[in-house]
Amino acid sequence: MPFRFNLIHTDATTRARRGEFITSHGTVQTPVFMPVGTLATVKTLTSTELESLGAQIILANTYHLLLRPGPEVFEKFGGIHKFMGWNRPLLTDSGGFQIFSLPRSRKITEEGAIFQSYIEGDEHKLTPESSIAMQQSIGSDIMMVLDQCIASTADYEETKVAMDLTHRWALRSLGAHNTRETQAIFGIVQGGGYEDLRMQSADFLTQLSFDGFAIGGLAVGETKKEREDFTELVAGLLPQDKPRYLMGVGTPLDLLEGVRRGVDMFDCIIPSKMAQQGNVYTTHGELKVCQSQYKLSDEKLDSSCDCVTCATYSRGYLHHLSKCRETLGWRALAFHNIYYFQKLMAGMREAISKNQFLDFYKRTIDGWKGGETLMDVESSREHGVLFHSKKKDRGQFISYK
Repeated sequence: MPFRFNLIHTDATTRARRGEFITSHGTVQTPVFMPVGTLATVKTLTSTELESLGAQIILANTYHLLLRPGPEVFEKFGGIHKFMGWNRPLLTDSGGFQIFSLPRSRKITEEGAIFQSYIEGDEHKLTPESSIAMQQSIGSDIMMVLDQCIASTADYEETKVAMDLTHRWALRSLGAHNTRETQAIFGIVQGGGYEDLRMQSADFLTQLSFDGFAIGGLAVGETKKEREDFTELVAGLLPQDKPRYLMGVGTPLDLLEGVRRGVDMFDCIIPSKMAQQGNVYTTHGELKVCQSQYKLSDEKLDSSCDCVTCATYSRGYLHHLSKCRETLGWRALAFHNIYYFQKLMAGMREAISKNQFLDFYKRTIDGWKGGETLMDVESSREHGVLFHSKKKDRGQFISYK
């Protein structure tokens, strides 16, 4: 079934949009948050549980799946959906950000990226064509073009060179795409922290036959305000009749701010990564359950939440699990966090339909003021996404995403 996007309604007082896109594995209501399943799994949760939490679409990563298990496995199993038992839509990132995360073990050329595997240490090459071929083997519903991601603080000339290379790679990715009937393909707008480059990138890519467009190169060094300003700029340059995807950005505040500026799709590792660290998001703000003040608490995590974690476990028990680093603690908190993110997005969709997004936005932020933080960490990707490889002799960084 060919990919199709329908814009249903735009909020009367903001740029927030309500829409849907249709894929071979089902329809997705937007705005939507995609839990990250890097290695064909959203950490600690089963596919059935993700469905019960309201996850409409998840994300997997081409770079990691290329290294392990490899294309032959997906071809043997008939694609990632059968392989992991996930029957809903799935998007694959191309691997551009992961290559960016390996500054000491990769080389960028016109042909593509040459990098060292963090698993065996052997050398691999990822090109626009091979990235698309891998995504076709995976069988994702939405593929992303290979782009060159650089720090948003890079100087003008370096940023322009990377943007121009991204554009050439985008043309090659389109040329390699021969599964139009079953797999959509999105272009990625680059241009760093330069308004004119962002405008050039959006103008170039929107003249091509992409099914949707992503805003890339954010959450990699810029301030929160800069991220929001460039999100608003680029979203306003993209077509009304195609989905807009803000890549790798996803604190609750990021989601509100992105939707307010006209973004339809988000992904981030934050719900599960923060759960691993004993942190949860609630209607009253962020809660760090590993803190000693919760040791004797018999309260549930979120008085307004009806998820299984909140209905079953006390803060005191979850504190114990987190302090002991028990897998059940990570799993229970991840379950709650992903449920919270899905409920937040559902609330946004309803508010947009009623032309009440701004009221929802203000009410949600006011609710967070009772928590330990306002949930405004500077950057999704900077918030624990990179961690040092255990293979210290290679001196490299690998991306959790």
